[in-house]
Amino acid sequence: MLIFTTRIANWLEDGLQLSVVREVVFINEQQVPVELEWDEFDIDCVHALAVDSDGKPIGTARCLPNGHIGRMAVLKEWRGKGVGRALLYRLIEEIRNQHTQQATLNAQTYAIGFYRKFGFQVVGKEFMDAGIPHVQMVLRL
Repeated sequence: MLIFTTRIANWLEDGLQLSVVREVVFINEQQVPVELEWDEFDIDCVHALAVDSDGKPIGTARCLPNGHIGRMAVLKEWRGKGVGRALLYRLIEEIRNQHTQQATLNAQTYAIGFYRKFGFQVVGKEFMDAGIPHVQMVLRL
């Protein structure tokens, strides 16, 4: 049985761990250009971090102050093991605690089914972001 934990993190204290996962998944695996991955918003976001039993980062996601979830990434060997689900639950809980009316995200189209399990609904048409097809999704809280 694989053991992992999730927690709320912040960029100033946990930026290295958060960025390691994003670099592996987005920049190396999905070929997202470096200049599109890093932005000025990380410092203002609530981040969720998943680590394995040795404390090594295995997954991350972030939420902007307006309830927009993004940069969700899980290392390949940990996918399908509940890490993404745990990260998303953690961020939705944070959004609810801030009394925000809805959570939004831009889902890569292959992940629409994953987000629908949480109650997210597709709004709008498919669009390209960093060369990858996405759709906007909303969860009313």
